[in-house]
Amino acid sequence: MSSLTQTAIVTRKIIRYGIFAIIFLIVGRILLTGAVSLYKKLFPAPPPPPTVTYGKLSKLAFPEVGIPQGVSFTLETTEGTLPKMPTQTKVFFMPKPSSNLLSLSAAQNKAESLGFNPNGEQLSPTTYRFPNKDNPSTLEINIVSGVFSISYDLKTDSEPISVRPPVSEIAASQVRSYLSSANLLPADLTGTTKAEYLKLNNDKFVTAISQSEADLVKINLFRKNYDNLPAVTPDPNAANVWFIVSGVTNRGKQIVAAEFHYFTVDESQFSTYPIKTSETAWKEFTEGKASTANAGVNKEGDSIKIRKVYLAYFDPGIQIDFFEPVYVFEGDNGYVAYLPAVTNDYYGQ
Repeated sequence: MSSLTQTAIVTRKIIRYGIFAIIFLIVGRILLTGAVSLYKKLFPAPPPPPTVTYGKLSKLAFPEVGIPQGVSFTLETTEGTLPKMPTQTKVFFMPKPSSNLLSLSAAQNKAESLGFNPNGEQLSPTTYRFPNKDNPSTLEINIVSGVFSISYDLKTDSEPISVRPPVSEIAASQVRSYLSSANLLPADLTGTTKAEYLKLNNDKFVTAISQSEADLVKINLFRKNYDNLPAVTPDPNAANVWFIVSGVTNRGKQIVAAEFHYFTVDESQFSTYPIKTSETAWKEFTEGKASTANAGVNKEGDSIKIRKVYLAYFDPGIQIDFFEPVYVFEGDNGYVAYLPAVTNDYYGQ
């Protein structure tokens, strides 16, 4: 009997200490995992060195916009300081379109899909003009790059401005449908959509305050974010792809004007490059090395407060070799400026 009692006591101790050991291991693992995670957060591993596969990059084709004389700049961000930036970013490859024996045939198919007569007029070795089948509208397209523009003669036919334009959401849907019908809606042209209501004033389009006062609506289609950074264009207020849409139900009269300047970015081909710190970028900006994209409504002698400093990709709307990051400086009264973000060592002439 005593032997059985002793066995029971020993068994209970084994179970008790076994439970304690399991609890200790579980708690220890949680604490160790938390400690490792905290250490990695406080002391993150440095990223691998930039690959700089493409060597020196070409100079970016920034806009040349003058600013009033005597303006000065001060930094007044929400945080009160410059943002902390990564040490490197991706530079994406942009393949060049090439001409071949089927370039003209492909352009004619695009023209017909967009509602134009495929029998066009040659304006230059690479540019053709196609008339609309039924309306006073023309399409001009570069058969190599695919860049095209549309214009409608409102003096010959003013019906497109005889009715109120659609709301921006409907107009944007019409534009996407129009491009899709010709297989011309790129997958990455799904970023911000910006609408602007317009009215005709002395044969010129000016901004209308509201839809009720507008004759037409302009739809800007921007690229999606790349590597979590937005895309910016030479004119910060306009995309490289835009359409002016009327409110008539006749589809052939819905597009009054358009510009399609789109070049492919190969998201699968990229290289990493070192970028300037925000402090270095700000120093260069104050030294006048940035390019003003929009002077806004600032006047001579104004002190412009820079409210936002961030990274973006510059989309110039012309054929370039690489999709590159830039610093963007946004200030009062619509001021915007761009500065190359990659360190100066990796820029050629």
